[in-house]
Amino acid sequence: MDTKNPNAKNILMVVANPAVSKMTGWPIGFWWSELTHPYWEFVQRGHNVTIVSPKGGDLEADGYSDPEHESGYSAHDFLSLGFKKSKGHAALLKGTKSISEIDTKDYDAIFVIGGQSPMYTMANDENLQKLFAKFYETKKIAAAVCHGTVILLKTKTSDGKLLVEGKKWTGFSNAEEDIADKAVGQRIQPFRIEDEAKKIQNTTFVVDPPFSSFAVADGNLITGQQQYSGAETARLVLKYLEK
Repeated sequence: MDTKNPNAKNILMVVANPAVSKMTGWPIGFWWSELTHPYWEFVQRGHNVTIVSPKGGDLEADGYSDPEHESGYSAHDFLSLGFKKSKGHAALLKGTKSISEIDTKDYDAIFVIGGQSPMYTMANDENLQKLFAKFYETKKIAAAVCHGTVILLKTKTSDGKLLVEGKKWTGFSNAEEDIADKAVGQRIQPFRIEDEAKKIQNTTFVVDPPFSSFAVADGNLITGQQQYSGAETARLVLKYLEK
């Protein structure tokens, strides 16, 4: 039986390149569940997913997000474990294309995932900001989750205004940063998304209780709060794409 979706959409997932935290000295990258949980939501509905990164190349995950990490922090994440152990899926994170090779005409949605790296590698990435804005301004879905929403602090539309002006959105909260900092005994991030969002006039940054599944859709801008919000964010993307 042919199970292909004749109405399949093409979704571009943008994953942060590896880096090193200037705050902790840790190697940092993307957060597993923010990739795998939305990916599963998309592919089980028959849609096509392409994984790319701002600079291209091999991708690495944050240690605490790895279900096999010695801390056991993400040991419950069987979906990410399955992705990691599947040779075909793991290969999707090797030799990724750069966003410079992407034509927005080929895709129906962009989905920027988080992790610890985006605060360093995506926060000031003008090429990524322009790509995200292009999806938004052409009425395609523009979505981001967790620290991936850091790009919205500076992303501008073609009229020079911040994309989030007049919009409701979410991202990793101060309360969650406090919990994370306390857990490792030091400040993790160089700055906080919620603090910076509150400095922006005419925007509404909203959060739910720490580490609860929460996502917001304001027109074709869709955002998720943190790593437990990936699937919910993806479902809002699908709601828009499939209507």
